Amino acid sequence: MDKIKARILIVDDDNDVLLAARLFLRQHIETVYTEKNPANIPDLLRNENYDLILLDMNFTRDATSGQEGFYWLNKILEIDPAAAVILITGYGDIELAVQGIKEGATNFLLKPWENKKLLATISATLEVRKSKVELQDLKGRQKLLIADQDAAYNQIIGSSPAMMKVLATVSKVARTDANVLLLGENGTGKEVIARAIHRASARAGEVFISVDLGAITESLFESELFGYKKGAFTDAREDRAGRFEAANKGTIFLDEIGNLSPSLQSKLLTVLQNRTVVRLGTNKETPIDVRVVCATNMPLYQMVSEGKFRQDLLYRINTVELNIPPLRERTEDIEALAEHFIEMYCKRYKMPRKRLNASTLKRLQMHNWPGNIRELQHAVERAIIMSEGNILEPHDFFLSEKRETAEPTLSTTNLEETEKILVRKVIEKHGGNISRAARELGLTRASLYRRMEKYGF
Repeated sequence: MDKIKARILIVDDDNDVLLAARLFLRQHIETVYTEKNPANIPDLLRNENYDLILLDMNFTRDATSGQEGFYWLNKILEIDPAAAVILITGYGDIELAVQGIKEGATNFLLKPWENKKLLATISATLEVRKSKVELQDLKGRQKLLIADQDAAYNQIIGSSPAMMKVLATVSKVARTDANVLLLGENGTGKEVIARAIHRASARAGEVFISVDLGAITESLFESELFGYKKGAFTDAREDRAGRFEAANKGTIFLDEIGNLSPSLQSKLLTVLQNRTVVRLGTNKETPIDVRVVCATNMPLYQMVSEGKFRQDLLYRINTVELNIPPLRERTEDIEALAEHFIEMYCKRYKMPRKRLNASTLKRLQMHNWPGNIRELQHAVERAIIMSEGNILEPHDFFLSEKRETAEPTLSTTNLEETEKILVRKVIEKHGGNISRAARELGLTRASLYRRMEKYGF
């Protein structure tokens, strides 16, 4: 039989106990160390890593109270908080063992023990230790992933009056747990603002989960957001947590909330009111603790008056409402944004740093930017790729010659009509190629198809 790959330390002042344990365990465990003097524990732990420590509760100086055992248990956990410790005690000291578990021990063992019982206890404790280590590694990787993900959203660029007003509100609302509704056209940076709220909140160390509601079909809504139990439907081969459970203790960002059908609005409202989710295939309510940030480019108040959006859901999600200005209302920020994207794409494509000349900057500032920051980002990327020199000229950007004033803006029509015009324009531009159009719009194919169906294209 293969030996268990583990390093074990046994601490006991009884030579007979150490000898018996060592002789038996070396048949089953790869590495077994023994130590008679507990005073050597700190040096041992600093010089070696142990998967498991068996610690006697009563030593010669204190043969009955177990206090010396508690002292060394606390010392072990002080040096290595993740240490797995099995306490060794006599039959009459079970209360001491229970107290030891409360103080951080993983398990206890009564002596004299049976060898099978000893090995079973060690094996079970090593499995617990392995699970804890894996969980710690997972949390560590999760923090790195969160940091990497946030790196793409870690800078709100802009010093225009419109953006300073937004940032002032972000600073105030972030300190609370209030639900936030972000309104604004496509491409204005609503997710960037949502992440800024999360990073400045008390939940900053927890996860940020972004959900594109426009890309989730009605049939998958509950399983994606609320999770499911194994066997709940044909492809449910294992239990799975939904997005709300995954965001527990953190922030969930529900983008394109205006796209939800009335029935899905009702289900979402129930979750937000009760702060519990019920996985498909069960009746069990699971409590959730999440901060909710929603976003849409659609006119929710008009939709409420038309009976297309629930008023009670609107009140639930907009404790604080924040309007994100379109790029045409913050032209002072175009230069800083363009320079940011130039630097980003020059690094990505390993090109020399390119720069804007004065006429190009003026051209960018005169453009209407119906696709907002996202359109500017794509325009800069194309210019970086297609330009011949290190100075970006106006002809490197595929923009109209003058400010686009003919198309409707928020002052003459609603956001929905603006989106309809933009979607049609981009689809025509790419000759009906949905993949390219979706990419330029910053949407998934599924999300673009939903809009085409909505607007009757």
